[in-house]
Amino acid sequence: MRKPSLLVLLLAASATFVLAQVHAPKLTFQNSNTNQLLIAVSPVNSQVVWAAGTGGVFVVTTDGGNTWKSGTVPGAEQLQFRDVQGVSDQIAYLLSIGNDPDNFQIYKTTDGGDTWSIEFTNQDALAFYDCFAFWTPTTGIAHSDSGNGVFPDLRTTDGLTWQSIANNMPPALPGEASFAASGTCITAQGLTNAWITTGGAAISRVLATTDGGNTWHAYNTPLYSSPSAGGISIAFRDALHGIVGGGDLSNNFYGQVATSSNGGKSWTMVNSPPVPGAIFCLAYANGQPLVDDNTDSSTTSDSADAKPMSNPYTRTVVVTTETEPNYASGSAAWTPDEGKHWHTLSQVSGYWAVAFADPQDGWFVGNNGQILKISF
Repeated sequence: MRKPSLLVLLLAASATFVLAQVHAPKLTFQNSNTNQLLIAVSPVNSQVVWAAGTGGVFVVTTDGGNTWKSGTVPGAEQLQFRDVQGVSDQIAYLLSIGNDPDNFQIYKTTDGGDTWSIEFTNQDALAFYDCFAFWTPTTGIAHSDSGNGVFPDLRTTDGLTWQSIANNMPPALPGEASFAASGTCITAQGLTNAWITTGGAAISRVLATTDGGNTWHAYNTPLYSSPSAGGISIAFRDALHGIVGGGDLSNNFYGQVATSSNGGKSWTMVNSPPVPGAIFCLAYANGQPLVDDNTDSSTTSDSADAKPMSNPYTRTVVVTTETEPNYASGSAAWTPDEGKHWHTLSQVSGYWAVAFADPQDGWFVGNNGQILKISF
């Protein structure tokens, strides 16, 4: 048998050292002061976090989750908030769905949730808005399922008004849609990069823009796709490296995960997390903070030659899964290396979403208002 070279031994030792540095996270239960299902979560920083869900409910903390304030948006008591974007302790956006097309609305508060204004009300009978994502406190995109081959997506450039960018979007495949599972079917990075994951059609795709939504490209992924399956959650840690997860919502098989190293143009399947159910949400432990509106775009990591952050948690990803019926259970797992190795999070069940401000400050939210802080 040929003996391994010194270089091989050094590389193996280095890999073992890196994995050893990424230890199992600490989990801390917190009291949200609501029993409503919490669907989406958005940390602003280590202290300020917003979450939202059914019954028109939102919750916010300004002390890292030691205490949470809960509230109900007036007039939205029968609606579900499928996504939330926190900007500060005072400013946040909410995306609602309901039984009627005009229940798809975008709300904003500028006083910590005391009052809310409606910035957008849907008038398109074929639209179904699943998620939104922001580059800065005032620039972002809201994504909808397709109707008649068109994605009626929206964009704001001032944080106050929303305009259609349907004409900018690539043509949709028959039945192509996204899943409003955790508000993570779209992700934004830098000042102009965004990616959307889809399913519902014969092929699961990723729609990508590098110019703030002016132009888009569609790229195929290897994820299984059907009317009840496809990509569900997507995240990027820089302009090139990202991860997408999904599965079939009609059964409890294990979810699927793929990664990209070229900005979403191509995708490679990696190991599935060792927990059953479709992947409802995935998130990098480094988090993805908003860019300040006054930031010079030349100083951001928008460009294709952007270098990833170098710390032990750059490639650490946490996922949540949910299982039928009614997504009342589910599991969670984490990987230190974007899907090569996985570790289950025992006794973590029933959470719909997870997001991080930084590796020490992340939050799960889910059924019955439960909130769980995760710290690496």
